[in-house]
Amino acid sequence: MKGAPIVVVVGAGPAGVAAARRLAEAGLRPIVLDSGPEPGGRIWRNTGSGAQGLPRLPGHDPERGRHERARFVEWRERIAFYPETTVIDVTRGRLWALASSGEVDSTPWDRLIVATGALDRVVPVPGWTLPGVVTLGGAQTALKTRGCAVGRRIAFFGTGPLLYLAAAQHLAAGVEVAVVGDTSRLRDAVAAAPDLLADPARLRLGLRCLRMLRRAGVPVLRGVRGARIEGRKTVEAIVLERRRAFWRFSCDAVATGFGLVPQTQILDLLDVPFTLEETSGLWLPLLDRAGRTSIPGVYAAGDGARPLGAEAAAMAGERAALALLEDEGSRIDAGRVAQLETTLARHERFARALARAFPHPRVLEAEIADETVVCRCENVTAGDLRRAVRELDARDVSEAKAFTRCGMGRCQGRLCGLSAARILAAIRNVRLAEAGRLRSQAPVLPMPVAARRVPAEDAA
Repeated sequence: MKGAPIVVVVGAGPAGVAAARRLAEAGLRPIVLDSGPEPGGRIWRNTGSGAQGLPRLPGHDPERGRHERARFVEWRERIAFYPETTVIDVTRGRLWALASSGEVDSTPWDRLIVATGALDRVVPVPGWTLPGVVTLGGAQTALKTRGCAVGRRIAFFGTGPLLYLAAAQHLAAGVEVAVVGDTSRLRDAVAAAPDLLADPARLRLGLRCLRMLRRAGVPVLRGVRGARIEGRKTVEAIVLERRRAFWRFSCDAVATGFGLVPQTQILDLLDVPFTLEETSGLWLPLLDRAGRTSIPGVYAAGDGARPLGAEAAAMAGERAALALLEDEGSRIDAGRVAQLETTLARHERFARALARAFPHPRVLEAEIADETVVCRCENVTAGDLRRAVRELDARDVSEAKAFTRCGMGRCQGRLCGLSAARILAAIRNVRLAEAGRLRSQAPVLPMPVAARRVPAEDAA
């Protein structure tokens, strides 16, 4: 295409793959950067040889992953794909990426689609830094790609549909599940039931997982209001509090998660405006229905913008690509746009219902014990954060960061930032929005000291 813009897609999960394929079909040659070794992201990741002997796991469709990766490969001649390449900095018109070789390359861009996916959300509890505590997504990845479990007897703790899915998948693989502890209540799910019918297939999957656990005699505790993980050197047990009573379950691993946190660091560096979503307590980028940000030429799609699941992510990626093409003056299929927006609206309705059925445990997060580590990178406790408010008059998480180093570690607050804000809001008795958020800094992810910058004249 003569005079075609330089289009870069960051992320090769469902959203990035769908966006790149749609752009290639329109005659563009997008550049796709992804930190993984192949396209597909976490959801469509290739199953390793160690997992070949596993029985069919609920909610896991390796054939779909192979199909989507194969479709991407079909367009490889018209897509410039750079695997094992991590974007570490971005400005308007240029980005910098770290390759597996240790070289840092600079790439210009005219249009940018950010499809960076999401991370598991964690809530610090006593003992969560012990060896043997992993996220739900980490436990899933080990099982689905390597065919191994993170423990022989695993406790699952958190809330959200992934909690039950991960537990049921391990049960199906022959792993002993000690307990499923959910901070949500049954009445939350009942109240959200009408809107959960917006996605019958996912609702059926959730009910199937719950039935599997019940039939296997796995204890399922709902309405958990407190937890601590015990162990001397590694995990030995989890203690759950419910209705002022305590249950102790022996285990050698704990898988925990409270939903997803969008990876918005690149959008943050570009000064895309954010808004606080009150129900979840997540800061989300402001987008129009097509995925456009307020920054010209910058689009966002998938769980990195709104956690809606893999199917919705792929549709959002295609919709963002169509918006980009429309902004370039190309004619687009209005019927396809309407179809995508209608289906995405249904997914959004389902996501809102999930947020009501599995609300984030605000009290558990706000009342983290003083001695509990919140920022494990810098070993900052909840008590340190509260002292920063009481003794140093920290007004938001940015000031608390300066006083305590919370969020200055390698994850830049990805794991601790939301909990730190909740703690500050509670101790100051203000709305969560007033506690602010931790801003991203370059490099987005840690770089090796030996990283070598490619000379400008050799850069793409």
